[in-house]
Amino acid sequence: MQRVPQITTALVGLTALGTAAFAQEAPPAGSQASVYWDAEAFKASQEALKQEHGGGTTLFVLADRFEYQSGEGSPSLLLEGQGRWGTDENRLWIKSEIDYDLDASRFEEAEVQALWSRPITRYFDVQAGLRHDFEPGPSRTYAALGVQGLAPYWFEVDGSVFLSEDGDLSARFEAEYEFLLTQRLVLQPRTELNFAAEDVPELETRAGLSTAEVGLRLRYEIDRQFAPYVGVNWKASTGETADYARARGEDTETLSFVTGIRVWF
Repeated sequence: MQRVPQITTALVGLTALGTAAFAQEAPPAGSQASVYWDAEAFKASQEALKQEHGGGTTLFVLADRFEYQSGEGSPSLLLEGQGRWGTDENRLWIKSEIDYDLDASRFEEAEVQALWSRPITRYFDVQAGLRHDFEPGPSRTYAALGVQGLAPYWFEVDGSVFLSEDGDLSARFEAEYEFLLTQRLVLQPRTELNFAAEDVPELETRAGLSTAEVGLRLRYEIDRQFAPYVGVNWKASTGETADYARARGEDTETLSFVTGIRVWF
């Protein structure tokens, strides 16, 4: 019974000794690698690590739709593409869409956007910049602000609002999804909605939902970077905007069969 106090005293002493030793040998603040490596060499290795894991500058160009459309409307050629250059944190995006009417030998639509992009969440970027429409006339420049990214369940979405030099406010929403039927055969539904906050007679646009477009394309990826496809595309002027098409004696909606290629590098 007399040995219990002695054992207790010994344990208390060892605990105090261990605590003191731990306090004396506590690791310094910051990265432990800096304790063993030269400061300049360590800094260089940190920069190399950053470049290899998202800090490097990359270039990506995608022609998402380069296609021939024929059906109820006039046959046309469509090119929609985008490219980005920069780091994971700061990027320059260039987006463009061109629609050329083969019967009339004229551009029905031609626009280009130049946007600065920065991530705001793990899956979404905020984008801001300028958009210029060459066609339909009169040509017009817009300030652009939007978000682009990957929504839950792997939907790719792109939403933007535009303010023209004349103060006209409009918006656009795009969404698409990819069903992998096989490792190379991909079915891609896509939709695009355009809205106007007010009437713009010179552009033949009324307030509200002005145009809606829905497409379905089936592509075969011969190579991941090169994929021919076929599909159908439905496009309509809606609401009071459709009155302009009726006044010109044109259809308010068209269904087209499409064939084209998707290329990226």
